[in-house]
Amino acid sequence: MVKRKHRLAAALGAALFLTTLAAMPASAHEARTVGKIDMEVGWGTEPAYAGETNSVQILLSSGGQPITDLGDTLKVEISFGDKTQEFPIEPFFEPGEFGTPGDYRAFLIPTRAGTYSFHLTGSVDGQRMDETFTSGPKTFDDVANPQSVQFPEQDPSTGELAARIERETPRINEAIDAADANAQSASDDASSATTFAIVGIAVGAVGLAVAIVALVSTRKKRA
Repeated sequence: MVKRKHRLAAALGAALFLTTLAAMPASAHEARTVGKIDMEVGWGTEPAYAGETNSVQILLSSGGQPITDLGDTLKVEISFGDKTQEFPIEPFFEPGEFGTPGDYRAFLIPTRAGTYSFHLTGSVDGQRMDETFTSGPKTFDDVANPQSVQFPEQDPSTGELAARIERETPRINEAIDAADANAQSASDDASSATTFAIVGIAVGAVGLAVAIVALVSTRKKRA
């Protein structure tokens, strides 16, 4: 009885997995077969927008059955321009509990709009993998600028804010340096004025002392 339940759950999971693949728009993921492994790769959430949490979605099956025991044999490197970083892959399902068997994800926040590439290396069910999937019109969506769907106001993205700060930083540093130079100049001027004042007081004191001595001497002579 228990075995029959497990077989039924596996059959339902496989049917759900294949139904999901069939219902998925062709432009959303790129399908590819490597040896005995069938895979579809794309963004976990589409459209994909810069600055929003997303994931690399990897749907794996073999012989029409979802692969549910991938383990840590597969790795993904995500590239944008000249930047590359490896992200961990984890199952996005629990057999008999939630999700679609064979659905694996690598979560990230794409911070720039544009074209991304996913490089899969390692192995799946003993099959060696060295495959690159790149976003585009014939595969899966590029990351879009979120301003196209913002309402009622369009706010700058975190990437745009970072770029603006980077552009303004040299001018801000120049203003700070100028302010420091002015402050130093004012400090030097104040120091010079203080020195002159002290010298003036000293000279005045000497002059006063000389005057007093002269006055005393004059009075003695008169006496």
